Amino acid sequence: MDFIKRTIALAMENVEKGGRPFATVIVRDGKVIAESANQAAQSHDPTAHAEILAIREACKALQTENLSDCDIYILASPCPMCLGSLYYCSPRQVIYITTREEYAPFYRDDRKYFELETFYDEYPKAIANRRLPMKHQHDNEALAVYKRWQDLNGNQNSENA
Repeated sequence: MDFIKRTIALAMENVEKGGRPFATVIVRDGKVIAESANQAAQSHDPTAHAEILAIREACKALQTENLSDCDIYILASPCPMCLGSLYYCSPRQVIYITTREEYAPFYRDDRKYFELETFYDEYPKAIANRRLPMKHQHDNEALAVYKRWQDLNGNQNSENA
């Protein structure tokens, strides 16, 4: 199977059904473990991106949150949310088929605080200078959650957290 062509076909099927033009295929040992198109429009869930949905499916199928022996094919370079998910599941590699610059003339998905062209610029800014209003509300009891986790899990490596 040509996994790049499968990713493209999955995205095209989604577009034909009224969905957004994104898809993900996760492969392990030459077999598709999971695949998904973006379902944000259909499900009214802004987190239902193709990468997230396919990662969830693959992790359930493999009973792990670590996909280090998998290759992940995605139609476009990932958004920040999906990039974080890809880093967290740690695949062997991610193969992206188009770049934002390539698809920008055909697709735009701007939100109040989110434009792909400038979003990554938000990360290095101090929280107070970001476009998204954020307020730190400290509560000492919150650290008890982490301390309890440490008590129950010892000095377990954070990769297993």
